[in-house]
Amino acid sequence: MAAPGGPLTVRRWLSSTPRRTFALYPLLIAALHFHLNDRRFDVEPWGALLLVAGYAQYRFSGLYRAMKGGGGPGLDVPPQRLVTSGIYAILRNPMYLGHLVFMAGLAVMFRSWPAAALLAFHIWWFDRRAAADEKHMDALFGEAFRAYRARVRRWGLL
Repeated sequence: MAAPGGPLTVRRWLSSTPRRTFALYPLLIAALHFHLNDRRFDVEPWGALLLVAGYAQYRFSGLYRAMKGGGGPGLDVPPQRLVTSGIYAILRNPMYLGHLVFMAGLAVMFRSWPAAALLAFHIWWFDRRAAADEKHMDALFGEAFRAYRARVRRWGLL
């Protein structure tokens, strides 16, 4: 079945940040862990809490943004309204932070240096992506976005 916009190729599937974070990376880290630990899964169970919390934050903040601001996932279909309430009153990028919390869960659950390296890279990557998104939001919403940016931190308490 073809996806909107053409067939779903491997390259197109991999271009989706959520697919990489919530499907590909867990499979790769779990497979690596299994291979490096003599085909055993000895995991840190509380890391699963971070996985659930990160995914829930990503999912519910995205639904909230779509409900309050319109638009589609990401900025490909930009919101029609600036969302400054709910979790967006505490941090500007709750969906991106959800990805990072999830990746932290992978590192903890599997006690994995490769997963920790993946997290470290994505902290940098999401920060750059957030900065680019902010330029786009500034162009869309002007002074309203600048006032929001002045009172709400990009990463909340961090």
